[in-house]
Amino acid sequence: MQNITLFQFFHWYYSPEGNLWQHAREKAPHLASLGVTHVWLPPAFKSAQGQNDPGYAVYDIYDLGEFDQKGTVRTRYGTKDEYLEAIKAFHENGIQVLADVVLNHMHGGDETEKVRVQQVDPENRMEKIGEPHDIDAHTKYTFPGRGDKYSSFKWDKNCFTGVDTSADSIFVILNEHTHGEWDEMLEDEKGNYDYLMGADIEFRNPYVREELKHWGEWYLKTTNVDGFRLDAVKHMPYTFYNEWLDHVRGVAGKELFCVAEYWRNDPEKLNHYIEVTEGRVQLFDVPLHMNFHEASEQGNDYDMRNILHHSLLGINPARSVTFVDNHDTQPLQSLQMPVQQWFQPHAYALILLREQGIPCVFYPALYDAKYVDYQDDKEIYIELQGVTCVEKMMRTRCHLAYGFQRDYFDHGNTIGWTREGVDDREHSGCAVVITNGSAGNKKMEVGKRHAGKTFIDICNPEAGKITIDEHGMAEFYVGDGAVAVWVREETLHFFTEP
Repeated sequence: MQNITLFQFFHWYYSPEGNLWQHAREKAPHLASLGVTHVWLPPAFKSAQGQNDPGYAVYDIYDLGEFDQKGTVRTRYGTKDEYLEAIKAFHENGIQVLADVVLNHMHGGDETEKVRVQQVDPENRMEKIGEPHDIDAHTKYTFPGRGDKYSSFKWDKNCFTGVDTSADSIFVILNEHTHGEWDEMLEDEKGNYDYLMGADIEFRNPYVREELKHWGEWYLKTTNVDGFRLDAVKHMPYTFYNEWLDHVRGVAGKELFCVAEYWRNDPEKLNHYIEVTEGRVQLFDVPLHMNFHEASEQGNDYDMRNILHHSLLGINPARSVTFVDNHDTQPLQSLQMPVQQWFQPHAYALILLREQGIPCVFYPALYDAKYVDYQDDKEIYIELQGVTCVEKMMRTRCHLAYGFQRDYFDHGNTIGWTREGVDDREHSGCAVVITNGSAGNKKMEVGKRHAGKTFIDICNPEAGKITIDEHGMAEFYVGDGAVAVWVREETLHFFTEP
């Protein structure tokens, strides 16, 4: 069975010119050649900001770039037809598609209505300010551009738990479902972390739950996607997704790959979510990303023996989706904690070439990213360069990184591991050494199946060749602050473009 590799095919600042779906269709063969098995596409539905938002300020989940709403027919990424064509192209290349599902909140209501609310302290949502009163809130969603096509459901104040008028003015809504109280959450950050942004969806309303199940069924049948990336689950009752996922999987008649974003630097908290959802989802390994960020900041002062400690990978590797960076962590974003460029090859080696976890490769690692944003009223130019050797690592994962794993996490700066290979993948096996310090070497066992065979470092062809001894051992070298991926010489054909 081929190793699973997920690819995030977008970044926060991808051009609003509407060509992402076309671009994805064109790149599908290339990604397949690198061993990508699953691709995560951005939110495909209409945003309250039309084509000027990456898709997380949700307006109409039924509008995939089909209706003239919010000043545009297409979304930031293209039209509905182009989206469906991109999915078809991935399927034709043997790649499954994950849709980005954003069901926590909505933005851009079509009409205002009088809503009875109670203001809360934004830093402690359980602490109420003043007395209940009425405000005019944009909580009526009638979708005049779409009408009743696909669904006649109209959203109003009874469908939401809370709203805001600014970052400092957050209100819990008083209706028959909320009774002026937030829903129960697993998290107690800010007192209760039910509210995130916009008009917060009320999952205690049974009509809302049924409408969202209807939408999930419609989305599957319309797009033929193979799974989901679930946004902001920390702010939603886990019981809803237990119910929703069971429904859509029943409709699909198959297991749907599902990975959720629970943003918390605490592996025990992540594992608890996996437990209460009874293994229905994978989770992005946020603590591991934080380790990568910290290691990239500390340079050779970071103890590489600890790089996998305090991570979901360490306590529940079967449910860990590992990543180096994503759209939220890239520079100028709300969760900005990028992994510095020099350490990205190290981090990608750790997620792509080891046995545990399912790696997710971020778009700029392969295709670069350039963009301009503003910070403190100053224009900031950002350029993210592709990661050195990442394509070769992806090909190594696809063809060679199989079999028994031996770890050599025995030095503060230089660590390594080997994969012995398997019988049904010819010449499979590899040895990896990474260092955040000076050049060095590590004696490691790759297995007697490779005795007498010549290995080369695909990340540094000038490193020369080594021969595995009769015991399956060799001294594997790595350059200053570098990554070395050693493979058998006869596998070089895997690393040339088809």
